Amino acid sequence: MQTIKKHSKKILVFLVLISAFSFFLLSSTNKAPVENEIKKVEILKIRSEKTDFLPGTKSEHLIQEIDAVVLDGTDKGKIIFLINDVAPLKPTDKVFVASYNNETEEVYGVIEKDRTKALIFFVFLFCAGVVALSGKQGVRSLLSLLGSFIVIIYILLPNLLAGAPPVSISIAVASLILFFAIFFTHGFNKESVVAFSGTFIAILITGILANFSIEIAELSGFSSHESVYLNFLNDSVLDIKGIFLAGIIIGSLGILDDIAITQASVVSELWRANKDLSKLEVWKSALKVGREHSSALVNTLALAYTGASLPLLLLFSGSSAPIEMTLSRE
Repeated sequence: MQTIKKHSKKILVFLVLISAFSFFLLSSTNKAPVENEIKKVEILKIRSEKTDFLPGTKSEHLIQEIDAVVLDGTDKGKIIFLINDVAPLKPTDKVFVASYNNETEEVYGVIEKDRTKALIFFVFLFCAGVVALSGKQGVRSLLSLLGSFIVIIYILLPNLLAGAPPVSISIAVASLILFFAIFFTHGFNKESVVAFSGTFIAILITGILANFSIEIAELSGFSSHESVYLNFLNDSVLDIKGIFLAGIIIGSLGILDDIAITQASVVSELWRANKDLSKLEVWKSALKVGREHSSALVNTLALAYTGASLPLLLLFSGSSAPIEMTLSRE
């Protein structure tokens, strides 16, 4: 353990160098071609507005004809004409647009509003809250979160797109993310080593059980429109089922890390609070806390997924399809 603490700075530098190398290597070799240039523009003037019905429905939506100025790219400063049917816009709004040809001229359509400033504000607010509540440990947790994003964006995603075995690469990436999440946040100590080891074993078990479940349920991996588009864009060469399994492995990291580090901390605190307790008594007390923790997390996860999927659940609720078919959907 003393050796780990002694060389912790060297380990940190090594991981940072590996992440930087992965960034430059993978970002230069795995970029997908861009078919239509997306531009950011600022709304100058609303030419006209009208309300129309969506084809085949009774739902009304607003259609705007707009003049806007391009803010970036080769056409920076160019005044363009927009047709917007996404969301109501007003002068000074900034949006992202893409072009298409209507046989007589190039017309631009709105894709999405530019929410960069709002996102930056919320990121700073989140970071400030974490640091205010957790101090130095909060700073370390933010650094571990950054490390996790680097590993996912510059190692996991490019390798999956390049056709690497999804399960193998996801387990390797999971171990890196766990390293950032546990050792950077909680330091190099016995609790972290135990939590890392236990969580990694749990990840392997999760992968085995997930693979077993996918085979038994005969899931194809095409659980969303994104999966279908991804398959078409990559000429059906990607292992969609494997990517689905990789998503389960990565998705389980957060909850497993939470349980493991909490349990390791519980054992340590119980031992420090009363060193007269036997190892068996400490184990029984920690096990009781673990059961309560796991039981609470069942409800927590169910509610979190319910909130994230509320529109989908409403769609199912209003459907006339049999309940067996609804439950059988991927």
